[in-house]
Amino acid sequence: MRFFLDTANLEELKAGARWGVVDGVTTNPSLIAKEGVPIEEQVRKICDIVNGDISAEVLATDTEGMLTEGRKLAKIHKNIVVKVPLTRDGIRACSVFSREGIRVNVTLCFSAGQAILAAKAGAYFVSPFVGRLDDTGWNGMELIRDIVQIYKNYGYTTQVLAASLRHSMHVIDAAKAGAHIGTMPFKVLDALFNHPLTDKGLDQFLKDYAKAFQDAPVAR
Repeated sequence: MRFFLDTANLEELKAGARWGVVDGVTTNPSLIAKEGVPIEEQVRKICDIVNGDISAEVLATDTEGMLTEGRKLAKIHKNIVVKVPLTRDGIRACSVFSREGIRVNVTLCFSAGQAILAAKAGAYFVSPFVGRLDDTGWNGMELIRDIVQIYKNYGYTTQVLAASLRHSMHVIDAAKAGAHIGTMPFKVLDALFNHPLTDKGLDQFLKDYAKAFQDAPVAR
């Protein structure tokens, strides 16, 4: 499974890139707004940090507006994936973009039926929101499994991008469910490193080595 960071913060992206495990980035208007920089300007900076797919979302809600904005975003960098919402206008725009060779991430997916529409419209990614579904009492991870199975049944090439992953188990379960990509906040990626036995084991290794050489006679 590929790992994407769900952030527009440049310092978080630089830290993730240094680890060598970040394969791409997803952004949305809310994340961009937190940085206080216009979408196009911030996306350009992100493309300089991470060499991978960068999802940049349109602000328009009508098809023609999405097409205008999406074409402009796609010209920023070869790694840009234009992000549109899973609405009637968004699916229509996705269909047009896919015919033009522009890759699309269809976001705000909350049902398998919606995911089928995205695949039929030629989406490059579909983004089911796990955590937000869990908040409503539905099983978000079950949706990931359903979409993966349906896509396999019919040979759809759309990749399942598990979004709204809020903790380590979400990431692990998405991988077990067959999601192609998991996108997560920086704190969730960072938490994947953590295990008390790793810390305990490393501490013991260092203590054992130090004790062995402290107790050894000094060579003369």
